[in-house]
This record gives sequence, C-alpha cells and structure tokens, in this order.
Amino acid sequence: MKKLIISILALTAAIASSASEPNVQLAKLWWPDQRNVWTPIGWPDHYFKFTSLYNGMLIADPAPGFGPRPHSRKWSGQGFQLSFSPGAAAWPIPEINLSLWKIDGGHGIQGWDEERETPVLWTEYRCQEGIVFRTEVFAHITSNADTETALEPEYAWIRVKVVHVDPLRKPTSFPFTVLLTDTFAEHAEHYEYAVTIDAVPSRAPYRKVLKPVPYTDNGLVGYRVTEPDGKIRLEVLPSEEGRVSFVEAKKGIYKLILNFNAVEGEYIDLLLPMLPDRPEDAEAERSLTFDGALTMSDSYWKGLKPATAATFHVPETFLNDALKHSLRFSRVIAEMDYETKQYSYLTGIWGYDVLWTTPTSMVSHFLVDRMGYFDQTEKYSEIFIPNQGTVVPPGKDYYLHPGYFSTHKILTSIDWLSDHGAIMQQLSTHALLTDDKDFIEKWTGPLLKACDFIIDMSRLQISDGIPGLLPPAVATDDGIQMQAIWNIAWNYKGLCTTIRLLKRIGHPRAAEMEAFADNFKETFLREYRKTVSEGATWTDGQGRKRFHPSTVMTNKQPRQHPFTDAFYLDTGPMVLVWAGLMDADDPIMEDCADFFREGPNTALWEPMYHAIDRACLFHEMSSCEPCYSWNVFHSWQKADRYRYLEGMYSILVGAVSQNTYISCEHRHGVQGNLFAFPVAFQLARLSVVDDEIEPGRLHLLRLCPLAWITRDDPVTISSLPTEYGPVDLGFSLSDDGRTLNVTFSGKWHHAPSGIILHTPPVEGLEYISINGVRHNASEQDISL
Repeated sequence: MKKLIISILALTAAIASSASEPNVQLAKLWWPDQRNVWTPIGWPDHYFKFTSLYNGMLIADPAPGFGPRPHSRKWSGQGFQLSFSPGAAAWPIPEINLSLWKIDGGHGIQGWDEERETPVLWTEYRCQEGIVFRTEVFAHITSNADTETALEPEYAWIRVKVVHVDPLRKPTSFPFTVLLTDTFAEHAEHYEYAVTIDAVPSRAPYRKVLKPVPYTDNGLVGYRVTEPDGKIRLEVLPSEEGRVSFVEAKKGIYKLILNFNAVEGEYIDLLLPMLPDRPEDAEAERSLTFDGALTMSDSYWKGLKPATAATFHVPETFLNDALKHSLRFSRVIAEMDYETKQYSYLTGIWGYDVLWTTPTSMVSHFLVDRMGYFDQTEKYSEIFIPNQGTVVPPGKDYYLHPGYFSTHKILTSIDWLSDHGAIMQQLSTHALLTDDKDFIEKWTGPLLKACDFIIDMSRLQISDGIPGLLPPAVATDDGIQMQAIWNIAWNYKGLCTTIRLLKRIGHPRAAEMEAFADNFKETFLREYRKTVSEGATWTDGQGRKRFHPSTVMTNKQPRQHPFTDAFYLDTGPMVLVWAGLMDADDPIMEDCADFFREGPNTALWEPMYHAIDRACLFHEMSSCEPCYSWNVFHSWQKADRYRYLEGMYSILVGAVSQNTYISCEHRHGVQGNLFAFPVAFQLARLSVVDDEIEPGRLHLLRLCPLAWITRDDPVTISSLPTEYGPVDLGFSLSDDGRTLNVTFSGKWHHAPSGIILHTPPVEGLEYISINGVRHNASEQDISL
C-alpha cells in the first residue's frame, strides 16, 4: 500500500509539474494500455518466430498468418500452442468462435527481465487463493552465434515459477496447467473496434497423438511429449516424482499439470521446439538447462551492440525502455531466407511476416541508424541490389525499368510505388549519417538509377493525370492505381535526400538532379493548388470555408474502398510537409490538419470506433495508424510546442504496448511490429538534436520536453548520429533550479555552418552554462 501511495503521489506531481505540456504520465491518462497485444520472441534473423499473446499463450507456428511467405508454406498447418492457467482447470476453450478479449478482457500482466541481455519475457498469473505464478520465456538455437542456415533447431525455454505467496492466507500446494493444442488463436476482423484475436475451437485438437515418455536423471523425473514418429513436441525437464501429470482432456487436447509447493522460487522448466524435434537435437539443447542456455544467449545478445551504438537516456523510464526493446525487436523481426540466404527486415510477425517496404523503411531511417546501429541497415538493404529493376511498377503506364526499387517477391504483400522512394530514403539517409565511403561507393550507382527511374517515369506521355509527375500507380492496400500524393511525396523525399548525398560527394549529375527536383516540385505545387482551389471545402466552427485537399492530383476521386476514409489521413496530403513539398503554414496544410482535429469526421465518431472509420486526430495521433500521424511534423516545423509533444507522447504511449513495448499498426489491432516506435523516437530525437529543421545548421533543445529537465536524472546522449557527425549532449538543472548545465561536443565528418541552442521554457531559469561558459537564459537562441 505504501508503494501505491508513493506511485499516486508521484503521478500527481508529474502531471501537476508539467500541467503546461504533455509527458509520459499524462499520456497514459489519455491512452489506456491496448488489448490484444502480441509480442515476438525469437533468435535474430532466424526464419521462424515464436508469438506470445498478452495472456502468455505461446504459439510456435512456422507458417503463420493470412498470407504466409512462399518459402514458409511447406510448414503450413504445423502450428502448436501452449495456453497457461493457474489451477487444475485448463484455459477455457469456448464452444463457438469467440474473441479472446471477451473471455479474459484482452489484457495481461507482462514485462521483461531487465537484468538480462537476452529478451526474457515474463507473464504473471495472480490467484485469489494467495499465490502468484510467472512464466519466463526466451528463444535459443543451441549456440551463442548468428544463425547460419536460418533453420537451425530453435527453442523457446519456459520457466514456470512461484514468485509470490500471500503471507496471510495461502495454499500449501497449488497446480498450474498447460494446455497443449494446435494453434486455435487467430486474427479476426469483425469490424467491431479493431482486428482482434479469436479462439477457434474447431482448430484446437492437435493433428497427431501426443504421448508422455518419462525418463529419469539423477533421481528426478522428466517427460518428453512425443509424436508417433518419436519426435519431441515438448519436453518437461526433470523434477521430483509426482509433480507432473499428463492427461488427454478431449481428443487431441492435452493437459500438462504441474504441481507446486507454495514456496517462492519453486519452478519447473519446459523446452518447446519450434518444430517437432529429433531426440538428439533436443537432448543437445536440454543438456544446457534453462540457466545455461540463458547464459549463452546473454553473451550473444551483448555482442550484438555495435561499437558505433549511441546512448539516449532521458528521465522518463518508459522511453528508455521502449527504445532498448525496440532495438531488440528490430533484430528479432528480421530474417535470413533459408533458400536465397538474403537478409531482410519483416514488417511484423504472426500475419505480417512479409514486407511493406514503405513503413518498414522507417525502422532504418527513423530508429536504428539514428541510434548508430549501422550494421543493420547495411545488412537488411542488400536485398534491394539484386531486386532492382526486376519488377514492373504497379501502374499501367510503367515499364520494366533498371532503376526501380521494389520489395523482393519472396516477401511482397502489396507493391506500393512509394516503396521506391522509401528505399532511396533508407539508403541515402544511411550514407549521410555514416559518411561511409565504401557504402557510398557501392550504392551511388543504384541510387543514380533510382533517380533516373523517377525522372524517366515523370516524362512519360500519360493519358490520365498531370504530366511531369509520376503517373498513376498503386499507393496503398486499396490496390487502386491513382496519381496519389502518397507516391509523389515518398519518391520526392527519397530523391531530395539522395541529391543531398550526391552534392556532398561532388557527383557531376547532382546539379541536373536538383534542377529536375525543383521543376518537379514547381509542377506539383502549381497543379495541386489548382486541384485544391477547385475542390471540396468544409466549414469550421467559426463558419469559415476551409480547403478539403484531395489525396490525388484530381478532384475526380477514385472508387471508394473500405480503407478510403482512414487512408485520407494516413496516406493523404498531410505527408507533404515531411516530404518537403509544402510548408506547414500553407493554408492548404493548415486546413487539412484542422479537418482531422475539428472537422466533420468528429461528428460521426462513435464511442467504440473502428480504425478504418472516417479518421480523426485525437491528442494529435491518427485514429487509424498512429505511425502516419504526419501532422506532428507540421507542429515540428511551426515550433508548435504543445501539439508537437502531444503527438510525440501519444504515439509513444498510445501506440506502444505499456507492458512489452511492442508497436501496433492501429490501437488494439495488429501488433507484433515496429510501425509506431521509430516515429516516436525520431520525434524524441528531433526535440533535442535536430539536424533537419534548417539546412546546414544543427539545433539543440528546440522542442525539449520539460519532463527531461531535472535536477537528479541528467539527460545523457552520446555518439548520436547526425548528418554532420556523431554528437554528445548532456544537460540537467542545478540544485537551485536557476541554471541549466549543458555539455556538448561533436565529431564532425562535415561540420555544420552553425549550432543553435534554444532556451527551454523552464520556470525560474536564469542561466545556461554550456561547457562551463555561462549565458543569460533571456537569450532565446544561443550560438555555439
């Protein structure tokens, strides 16, 4: 109770002290934790991933989802599921298809063992009888090395442990049941609030007979749960005789009952192979034991941190932890294809085990490269070299062009023309941040061909659309070919970032490319302003007519699709500011952003909305896919401090699990991915170290949250990559609150023309000491 009172007081103080602007604690009041969360567990780059649901259900499915990868299909239908529940009663499989959240509320109690280098996910099971169990799960491949084949036997080690016994009323012993079934949990879409997880009882019976085979080891008894051919489907490691029993509850549905004394620290270990395993392989892993495998795994994960890795520590633990685990996820949600031996990021797990290149590119240029994990972008970009020029772009006017970047066919979900620009953005950002001469030399040729693709396609004679821009093509999952803002924006962004690289290296074609980009933008602005001025309007609360800008280069809208309204926000005009095609203070952009804040859609909003309903902004976050809340970049450009932080914290807290830190595609919907956090981190980085707001100059603390300016927990940023080179930055308040002490240095490969430190609006601040030199806080912008 004392801890609870302290937590409530701390929360109240945190909210009160920052009443003038958002922080993590306030955002948690806006955004209660999501339900239906699922989280990846796996060995980096391995072809298979385990899936842990919010309630601890553990799924081993080598070919999951509604569109499994072509090379995974030979394992279709070979899933296995463990469902955990304290007590002798197994997890209650319903009689009819039913959403899990209607059975258990859709929420669990999960977290990570923060003392380990290995991602060890725990789930708690609290019993009113007076005992608390915890499962702890991690993945291993009988090695502490990189995967070589991507198909090595992969295991989930599981420890079931008593972690708390009530001191007043408790049992002397208590069972814990593990239900063994086929995979009966699946994605489902009922158009009721969000994509959910259903229990499908018809799929629960396991397809083969399972049999427990006991064995002894030093007087203890273990069990190998085997299939008819002798392969091991699950192993229970040795424990005292009588602690484990195995029954077939119904045909094909098995109960493994583990009996515990009510003693804190008691445990039983299980070993789950991804695929039914040969006894000799399982024995090699089993002999390591849970603790031995974990020690090996710790050594491996510790070695993954590159020498170029940055540090980014702020006083808000939630952001620090989300950053740490998202960097881990970036390696787990990646693969080496076992046939081609090519590496690639995946968009997610358990249904999204394919590649939507546009949003997934943000893992590189918004997150891992920004944290100095340069080896990852280099590894996961290689797949684009042999694939360049092998796919016809998704539009009727296009032809097979040697410069077109696309998703490899072994990973393709839906081709978007924006993918081309996203790949350019990924590659050129990496080159600018690293200044790696070998990387630049290797990729300059492919990037030049990519520029030529945009130039050549924009010069085509087309029957439909505006000449001088990219012709109509598929832009989103609606599959409709249109001259979409989304395609134009991403390709222009990738082109301009590539031009910055070409200018840096003094390439002879840089001026030609820049002239084309200038003309492209001029054509776009002229034609788009005409389209918007002749298009629809809406009326705001003051009775003013406002622009309702089109998502395409015409007012003749394409056919309606179920996603059309939601995609108007996510993949519509608001991306133009981030892309550099329009300014945030342009009336068209202001009217567009306000449309989603206060426009007609808000009158149609239901208490139980669906993510693809007519979209709105809530606390500056998209009601559809939070990672596409482009309005926050409007606030960044305009230095609209409150809205910027409101959006940043909303994405951080509202689109990331508050238990496991995994990102969502939309709230309560598709999880197991890295859509949202890279955007939140990019915004967090820009708030204190901004190399993008003004060409050639570096800005510090421009939109720094007040929650990061404290006396006792300094911000510590080191080796943080910028386009000028890595920087170190630290700051904290003096004990009397009158001085902000700042340390700063940079290791430039291309020095900025100027460095500006912005005075944060800290009440009572009188001085800013920068590397020991004192300035008056009345100076709003201090030149270093």
